[in-house]
Amino acid sequence: MSDLAARLKVPLSTLHREVVRLDEADLVTSRTLGRNRLVRANTSHPAAPALTQLLEITFGPKVVIAEEFAVDGVEQVLIFGSWAARYAGAAGPPPRDIDVLVVGKVDRADVYDAADRAQARLGIEVNPVVRTAQQYQDPADVLVAQIRASAFTVVFEA
Repeated sequence: MSDLAARLKVPLSTLHREVVRLDEADLVTSRTLGRNRLVRANTSHPAAPALTQLLEITFGPKVVIAEEFAVDGVEQVLIFGSWAARYAGAAGPPPRDIDVLVVGKVDRADVYDAADRAQARLGIEVNPVVRTAQQYQDPADVLVAQIRASAFTVVFEA
């Protein structure tokens, strides 16, 4: 809970009070391990899908990636890989990272800075890949062909 309070930038006492309320409502489950209290979402609660969707829409990766990758020269941003597959409904374990394709004529340092900011906000590794618009249209680009053949999510187009 200390880690979560630090990430959310709220007092531990406030977080503790809210976690107790969520636990009483059965929206989270918690257990004590030594002096630590471990908390996680109760995904079997009937409200879990709706709450997950609400959080995803307001604070999720699509929102954060869109905000952070709005840098000069970006024409399009896509999320691909395991996160996009799960977002599209494919079964599997939770993604360990978010793969982002940035299309445009961009400064790579800006893109990597955006990835670092997004990673800090989301708490999950963000891996950017850059292609120019010409490279993105090239059918010989193996990565782009792989992205187009699998699940991907368009975050924004300029």
